[in-house]
Amino acid sequence: MKKVVIIGSGFSALASACYMAKAGFAVQVLEKNEQLGGRASMWEKDGFKFDMGPSWYWMPDIFERFFSDFSKKVSDYYSLEKLSPAYRVVFGENDFIDISDDPDKIIEKFEEVESGSGAHLRKFMEDSRKNYEIAMQDLVYNPGKSLLELVSFETATRLPLFVKNISETVRKNIKNPKLQSILEFPVLFLGAKPQNTPAFYNFMNHADFGLGTWYPKGGFNAVALGIVSLAKELGVQFHVNQEVTKIETENNLVKKVITTTDSFEADIVISGADYAHTEKLLKQPEKNYSDDYWMKKVFAPSSFLYYVAFDKEVPELQHHNLFFDTDFGRHAVEIYDEPQLPKKPLFYANFSSKTDKDLCPPGKEVGFFLIPVAVDLEDSPEIHEQYFELIMDRIQKNIGVDLRKNVLFKRSFGVQDFKDRYNSCRGNAYGLANTLLQTSVLRPSINNKKIKNLFYTGQLTVPGPGVPPALISGKVVTDYILKHEKNTTR
Repeated sequence: MKKVVIIGSGFSALASACYMAKAGFAVQVLEKNEQLGGRASMWEKDGFKFDMGPSWYWMPDIFERFFSDFSKKVSDYYSLEKLSPAYRVVFGENDFIDISDDPDKIIEKFEEVESGSGAHLRKFMEDSRKNYEIAMQDLVYNPGKSLLELVSFETATRLPLFVKNISETVRKNIKNPKLQSILEFPVLFLGAKPQNTPAFYNFMNHADFGLGTWYPKGGFNAVALGIVSLAKELGVQFHVNQEVTKIETENNLVKKVITTTDSFEADIVISGADYAHTEKLLKQPEKNYSDDYWMKKVFAPSSFLYYVAFDKEVPELQHHNLFFDTDFGRHAVEIYDEPQLPKKPLFYANFSSKTDKDLCPPGKEVGFFLIPVAVDLEDSPEIHEQYFELIMDRIQKNIGVDLRKNVLFKRSFGVQDFKDRYNSCRGNAYGLANTLLQTSVLRPSINNKKIKNLFYTGQLTVPGPGVPPALISGKVVTDYILKHEKNTTR
């Protein structure tokens, strides 16, 4: 039985582990940190439980499709609850819009805010639904090896959508700035400015309005552990606290993966760890890309994250809350065009304990806050504290509650932490941005071009950032390997 070593235990690595085990390989997963799940790990303290990474459960069909590949269902591993409202968008003092879990009610809300926008939104949503179906059926499961992967009758009829950008299509008919920001917000999950994201990616609006926002009981860590359980059922072996220090090669083949405490023989290696970091484990001539290559790529943002325990519940806010009370355009410039610490950033506030009471003691609240920032920024505890105070100030100003006095304890996580804990290239939080020039074949290759049995999966490869794309990435790389194996054994 051929031996497969998978580096990392994020969603793409877990998915590839499951698929490779199903195909009959002996699979071992090596995780650098103390727990499995990659960025979907959990921090626990004094009865409070915090998801450290992903917190939005979108595209539930992708998760179902993944489990169905193993004749399983999502409900076999964790339970889901659809959020209603899905989320709240705060625009100023006592000025907010709650986004319903019902598309017709969302259309009614748009019409209420801007007369005539409802009809435009209905057409926009129908277009986004069709694009979603095309993307999920025909495009995202391709390995990014040829531009022909993007060519079909359906994509040909939508060619203008690859030339236009999200902002153009949104703002053509919707004039209210608040409604524009709601429609442009989902592309933040793709890690790029709406002005730089092809209009075809409005399929994310179908993920938002059409499929809704869900919550996995126990948080995103429960999703990761659910896939770990499936992998173990398939025979996958897991090893934590195994930081890989070298990929040992001979005659253009990986022979061993060396960690701080052990070594693992391998016939095939799949890295779900950071791509640029993985290449540092190779000899210089064996790398796919230079350091300059990574410096020139457009990365999705990094983040300042805060995990906060409150001594009381916070009824004034929803489970998911977006604070769009400042200029998103200016904040985007500070992330992408003129990288710097943002002056008046947008931020996200999550209170998952509103939906899941098991995350904290009774009468308390779990808070998670996120500010998108540029990669490679200076970072320090003092800077984190400065931005935490900004968050508290803005909540007090817009919602009328000062939560500072209710903080039991908190922990922050920033650009340097992404580098230290996840070996994240330039401290990115989400991977490479999905711009037109970083789509499909223009993303980093899923196979090493010099080492025949070394492959890559994750958010720096196809199809792109986000948890559902990571699951897809795990399938894509495995399908590619299995096809390669079949061709070489003929």
